[in-house]
Amino acid sequence: MNEIALLLESKDVPASNGATFDRLNPVTGDIASRAAAAQIADAKRAADAAAAAFPAWSATGPNARRMILLKAADILASKTPRFIELMAAETGATAGWAGFNVHLAAGMLREAASMTTQISGEVIPSDKPGCLSMAIRQPAGVVLSMAPWNAPVILGVRAIALPLACGNTVVLKASEICPGTHRLIAECLRDAGLPPGVLNVLTNAPEDAPALIEALIAHPAVRRINFTGSTRVGRIIAQVAAKHLKPALLELGGKAPMIVLDDADLDAAVAAAGFGAFMNQGQICMSTERLVVDETIADAFVAKLATKAGSLVAGDPRKGNTPLGSLIGLDAATRIQALVNDAVSKGAKIVAGGRAEGTLMSATVLDRVNSSMRIYGEESFGPVACVVRVNGADEAVRVANDTEYGLSAAVFGKDIARAFDIAKRIESGICHVNGSTVHDEAQMPFGGAKASGYGRFGGKAGIAEFTELRWITIETGPQHYPI
Repeated sequence: MNEIALLLESKDVPASNGATFDRLNPVTGDIASRAAAAQIADAKRAADAAAAAFPAWSATGPNARRMILLKAADILASKTPRFIELMAAETGATAGWAGFNVHLAAGMLREAASMTTQISGEVIPSDKPGCLSMAIRQPAGVVLSMAPWNAPVILGVRAIALPLACGNTVVLKASEICPGTHRLIAECLRDAGLPPGVLNVLTNAPEDAPALIEALIAHPAVRRINFTGSTRVGRIIAQVAAKHLKPALLELGGKAPMIVLDDADLDAAVAAAGFGAFMNQGQICMSTERLVVDETIADAFVAKLATKAGSLVAGDPRKGNTPLGSLIGLDAATRIQALVNDAVSKGAKIVAGGRAEGTLMSATVLDRVNSSMRIYGEESFGPVACVVRVNGADEAVRVANDTEYGLSAAVFGKDIARAFDIAKRIESGICHVNGSTVHDEAQMPFGGAKASGYGRFGGKAGIAEFTELRWITIETGPQHYPI
């Protein structure tokens, strides 16, 4: 069992009232982590600590910030075995997925380090004589960051790396599902020499989350909010942030479509669909949930995908002998199974998988899914790919856009100009031509449209989210006023 403390001013401390909560291993039911259950007083202390650390950190030079982030990346990478152990225990992840999390997260820290000298402004010509007019970007203040459990190292690092690079201080509210994994990220930064109070971590019992988040958003020092998670919770955070007139960056749910055109390379499309739909048991916001396939090639595509899915079986991630691991919990398995059963009762055909055993569910493919079925519109967040057959490109675009979500998408076709034109018609923040819907790079503007949220992580787009754009003038000559 892992004992997890709060991290406040670089110190390991218990909750103010000594409360703890347990996170259970989704496969065995054993206690994976026992973590401090932060209270409102702890949230205030974390925000106060970040506020106190802000003046010195925001004035720290870019090279000094860069060196800390680069050192943290190396430390993070060195702790790969520990992250694999924690993710298996807390989330049921495979070693491959956990290792990839650490690899990409280390890259995100290095990319953030490179951005410390890219926080630029401009001189804007003024009509006023003797006036030097500038637009400059400055650190915003304290950033409240909230990361989820499904890609905990990637998304935990993404929530804090660029805010820190921009000169902000951070309060990270860890996921209740992976408190140990998120806490270990902060330890890497502390060990790299991040000053006390610059990054503070709160862990909390699930039932305490609403009050804790509201108190943090309301704290006067908190100037920016970023959240990755469900659309349901994102709407609540957006409303609370709006009440306090505080900008929020929200990356929420998805129902990613992959259009397979009549001229697509079917083997390439099947390979991308297998990875996009089933990696990490389909528990990725970009997961390929809908395969929108032209009727003329649908039979051949479904046959190939069924064969691929048949090889993707789930097992205990601690044994390391299966490509898929565990779902996050029994409630998830029950919900996903209900979606599959509903679809079958309305005419969908199971061509691979189809049944959960405890928290283990092998790759499942449903053919002939239509809009009468719940799984057509509801995010499954599980290892289920739905094939929707369409007649031509226009219908494919209509079906791809027939969702409240708009995070990631893909189009497969050999005529690149045609596929690119279709990609531009899809209502999503991200779209890949002849590539998987699951694709993330630290320097890219990552984010969604519609109910998938707003704002962008990554690169210069992320700098815009975590800095304040100010107009500053210097008068260089005598001033003349009309009165």
